[in-house]
Amino acid sequence: MISPARDAALDILLKVEQGGFASELLHSERLDRLTAQDRALATELVMGVLRWRSRLDEAIASHSSQKLSKLDPEVLESLRLGSYQIGFLTRIPAHAAVNDAVELVKRKKKKSAAPFVNAILRKLLAKKDLLEPVLAPGPKTIPEVAELYAHPLWLVERWAAQYGIEAAERICVHDQQVSSTAIHITDAGVETELKAGGIELAPGRLLHSARLVTNGDVTKTAAFADGRVHIQDEGSQLIAMLAGRGQRFLDCCAAPGGKTSILAERNPESDIVATELHEHRARALRERLAARHNVTVMTADAANLSLPNHFDRILADVPCSGTGTLARNPEIKWRLTTDDLADLSGRQVAILRSVLTKLQPGGRLLYSTCSLEPEENESVVRKALEESGYQLTPVAEDLSALLDEGILVVTDVTALIDGPFLRLLPGAFGTDGFFAAIISRA
Repeated sequence: MISPARDAALDILLKVEQGGFASELLHSERLDRLTAQDRALATELVMGVLRWRSRLDEAIASHSSQKLSKLDPEVLESLRLGSYQIGFLTRIPAHAAVNDAVELVKRKKKKSAAPFVNAILRKLLAKKDLLEPVLAPGPKTIPEVAELYAHPLWLVERWAAQYGIEAAERICVHDQQVSSTAIHITDAGVETELKAGGIELAPGRLLHSARLVTNGDVTKTAAFADGRVHIQDEGSQLIAMLAGRGQRFLDCCAAPGGKTSILAERNPESDIVATELHEHRARALRERLAARHNVTVMTADAANLSLPNHFDRILADVPCSGTGTLARNPEIKWRLTTDDLADLSGRQVAILRSVLTKLQPGGRLLYSTCSLEPEENESVVRKALEESGYQLTPVAEDLSALLDEGILVVTDVTALIDGPFLRLLPGAFGTDGFFAAIISRA
C-alpha cells in the first residue's frame, strides 16, 4: 500500500508544475484527509523536493538514459520524491522510498516506466554522494554556492553583485531551511489561551508584538479559527508598523489582509480603504476584516483607482516576484525569468504613480515589496519620483520612532537600513526579505 503522505505529495507537486503554489495546496482539502503525521510528512516531501530540485535532477540525470525534459511529469516527480528521501531523509527506509515511487508511477497509469524508476533510484542508493556535493573549505565561488544550495545560477549572480558573495550565500542558506512561524499578538489573553492549549511561543526577533511558534499547530486553535490570531512573517508585520498613523489610509493590493489588520489595530479611529484587484481575494479580505469596522474593502485595480486625493497615509505593498520569500515559496526560483522582472517592474511603476496621485499634500506613502531585485525596488521608486511634487524620505527617523515607541526589538536600526531604504535580507533576523521606501508629497 502506498503511503498516503507520498501519494498526496505527488499530487501537489504535479499541480505545482502546472502553475499552482505549494503554500496554498498544502493547506487545501487534499491534506485534510490525512493524519497529522502524514500531513507533516507530505509537507516535508513537497517543500524538500522544491527546495532541492536542481540537486535532485542532477543526480537523477547522471543515471538516466533519457533527458529529464523528455520524461512524463508523473515519472519525473516520482523520481524527485524518491531521490529526496534517499538523499535527505535518513529516517525514511530506503526500500520504502523506492517501492512507493515505483507504485506511484503505476497508479498514475505509467506502468511501463516502473522498471526505469526502480533502476534509477536503486543506483542512487548505491551512490548517495551524488546528492551531497563536497566543497573545499574556504570561500566559495558563485557557481559553487548555486550548486550547493540548489539555486538558479543567474539569481545567485545577481545577489552576489548587489549584496556580496557572503550575503548571497546567507540568503541561499536561509532559503533552504524551514521558515519559522510568526504571529502578531497584542492581547495577553490570547497568548495565555494559546499556551494553555499547548502552543509553545518564543519572543519575536524583530518586534515585541511578534511571537514565534516553537511547538504546536496554531492553525488548529480557536483563536486562529475566529481570527484573533494570524500567521504573519515578522518582516511583513514591520512593514505595517512602518506605514505609521494617520486619519485616512489607503491600503492598495491589500490581500490577504495581515498588514491591513495591523493598520486598523494601530489606527482605530481612522478610515481605511483597502483595495484588491481580484473579486475572490477581495471577498476573502472582507471576511477576514469583518470585525474591523473602520475598514472598507473595494475591488479595484490599484493602477487605475477612482478615488479622491485626500489620503494622508498610503501603503503600496505591490505584487512582486517574491524572491525574498523563497524559503516559503521555493517553486518561484524555478519559474522566474528576467523577462518576468521587467514585466513586474512596469506594473509596479504604474501602481505607484497611480496611488501617489491619491496622496494629499503633506501625506506619506510607504512602497514595499518582498523582492530582492533592484528592478522592483529602487528602480521603481526612482521612476515614480520623476513626477514633480514628491520626494524620498529616509526611513531612519521612522524606524527610530518605532524603537522609541517600544515596538522594535532591534536596538540598532542601522541594521535595517540600506541608504534611505528599509532592507531586510532573508535570514538576517529570521524573516523573509523585504524592501520599503517612504515617499512624501510636498
